[in-house]
Amino acid sequence: MRGAIIRMFTVSESRVQEGKLMQSPRFAALAFVALLATAAQAKRPIVPNDIARIVEVEDPQIDAAGSWIAYAATTSDVEKDKIESHLWMVSWDGKQQVQLTSRKGESEHTPRFSPDGHWLAFISDRTDEDENDQLWLMNRSGGEAVMLPGLAGSVDDLVWSPDSKRLALVVTDPDPKPVTPTTGAAEDKKRPQPIVIGRYFFKQDEVGYLEKKRARLMLYDLATNQARRLTTGNNDEALPAWSPDGKQIAFTSNRDPDPDRSYNSNLYIVAIGTGPSEPRALTRFVGADNDPEWESYPAWSPDGKTIAYLEGGPVELFSYGVRKLAVVGTDGSAPHILTAALDRNVINPHWTADGRSIRFLVEDDGTQRLASVNVMSGAMASVVDGFRVFASPTPVAAGHVAILLSTPSAPNEIYALEGRDVRRLSHQNDAWLDEVAVATVKPTRFKAKDGTEVHGFEILPAGASGKEAMPTVLINHGGPQSQFDASFDLYWQIPAGHGFAVISSNPRGSTGRGEAFAKALYADWGGPAVIDALAAIDDAVARGVADPKRLLVGGWSYGGMLTNYIIASDTRFRGAMSGASIGNAFAGYGTDQYIRDYEAELGKPWENPEVWLRNSYPFFQNQKIVTPTLFMVGVNDFNVPALNSEQMYQALRSRNIKTRLILYPEEFHGLKRPSFVKDLWERWLAWYDEVLK
Repeated sequence: MRGAIIRMFTVSESRVQEGKLMQSPRFAALAFVALLATAAQAKRPIVPNDIARIVEVEDPQIDAAGSWIAYAATTSDVEKDKIESHLWMVSWDGKQQVQLTSRKGESEHTPRFSPDGHWLAFISDRTDEDENDQLWLMNRSGGEAVMLPGLAGSVDDLVWSPDSKRLALVVTDPDPKPVTPTTGAAEDKKRPQPIVIGRYFFKQDEVGYLEKKRARLMLYDLATNQARRLTTGNNDEALPAWSPDGKQIAFTSNRDPDPDRSYNSNLYIVAIGTGPSEPRALTRFVGADNDPEWESYPAWSPDGKTIAYLEGGPVELFSYGVRKLAVVGTDGSAPHILTAALDRNVINPHWTADGRSIRFLVEDDGTQRLASVNVMSGAMASVVDGFRVFASPTPVAAGHVAILLSTPSAPNEIYALEGRDVRRLSHQNDAWLDEVAVATVKPTRFKAKDGTEVHGFEILPAGASGKEAMPTVLINHGGPQSQFDASFDLYWQIPAGHGFAVISSNPRGSTGRGEAFAKALYADWGGPAVIDALAAIDDAVARGVADPKRLLVGGWSYGGMLTNYIIASDTRFRGAMSGASIGNAFAGYGTDQYIRDYEAELGKPWENPEVWLRNSYPFFQNQKIVTPTLFMVGVNDFNVPALNSEQMYQALRSRNIKTRLILYPEEFHGLKRPSFVKDLWERWLAWYDEVLK
């Protein structure tokens, strides 16, 4: 529900035959989309089966010579029902593309070059029966990768030491050994054990029930193939970063007496000694410094005297607060905020080679740009921007920087940063893009009924003029502390490929427009976001894009929650899809992973029942809902558990409102099984066809 936008679909590596337009009930939009496809140079529309054609390019890593960029490429195979991720390299001049791993049924991720250029380390579970991720090493001169011994548990992260002789690892403790019966017919089977819970924060999506396991900072010595703990204490640790001289490691940890009850992550450094050492705190801000969920590593200055990191927003605002770029001296001097006046979230700081400036990403009003700040003067400037989304810039290597770039018309690929421009390096999605008619995306601006200016997007099927009113679906984003942006998004492209105009907004509660805009939704989840989203539809109707008699609405996670609030507030929509959502906040308390957020924002339900009731009106006032609604959710979702969708379905079914509930076995908040992802899209679109015909 919270945090970054929830992508309910994933892509996988193996390519399969492209799908044909799904066989669903016919209505006028299908004929219209066929006409548009003909007009768009005979390219075909994007359909659910295209989840198997997209390659998700991520995690670029540049070698010390600035000559090669390694990255992970993830694909889906609907027929084999598998997702695979493999490693690739592309040369700086873009002339050579090399696939490093390709074993079917196996996946690799987190590629990291050694500073001396001899090795590429990565993480994979390819030989582990318990599906623990292990550390692997590949000689860049050639030969098979080998798994490094001496590690128990699952490897989450790795960073090379400057001398290439050691690695800092984050390793999650191994599962306790199961009790195995010694007699009886089931002696070869593991005996289920009771799950003993004693933690305040006790469950997490995809992880399950949380026991005593922790993610530990470890040092791995390549000469001895031995690993040892670097720190004392019983705490989770994340985001390690070596000092330039290789004598210390910076990392993030919440070391409160009961870290389950706070957001108080801080930046620490630990010396590389002969045994576990007590780390030294560099920051003491009570909020989330360098929040691990943001996956933004602390960055040492070239002289090793200063570390750049993210300072969290006000602790009471948790995810609503703006993350700022800060620097702190390793001598214990006070932190200094460099982007105090920016009022935008920042991420991924990296120093320039001369140590005078820091480059970082800025989440800004439907885009994400690369900016820089002079450390001494505080002067800020954009490096590359525009109606597009940059991500994952690499540190400077031999004067070179690589970066991911996505646009509304193309998924992420790797680019070389050259001054204030970029040059394309990878081409993983070119063949697929040559086949499909990509819907056009343009930004919109309009006023909510209280006068607030809201920004959003209009997505029209390829070839559509926007001058003829079309069946239109309002798609809401997850979070709510996130934003729709100018990146390629199947959330928009698949419905547009089916013949719908798509309208989306970044309503209050969204990030990208400052802290005040985000916190306007605080403790009022169905308040201003509803009128902002409805204003997007009003604007589309007024401009003649949306047919007011053929309006639809849908979304996943908070996008599904907002859908519930909308249909409990407005009856004009012909159909709705509410994915992994909640309509009754009371049902969330103690059953999902947001206990800290709930008590910080809404208070305890027995102390503030009126606040909880106000945020639960889709359930307690469901008699206002007349819209046929499809509910969809993963059975194992701990983020927004299935019981919430079941409850809303039951309420509407009790009142004989047309409704349906789809449950995906063994799936979490974001569906992963390719056949289920494809099924979800087909059922979603078929539901809209059914209610419109």
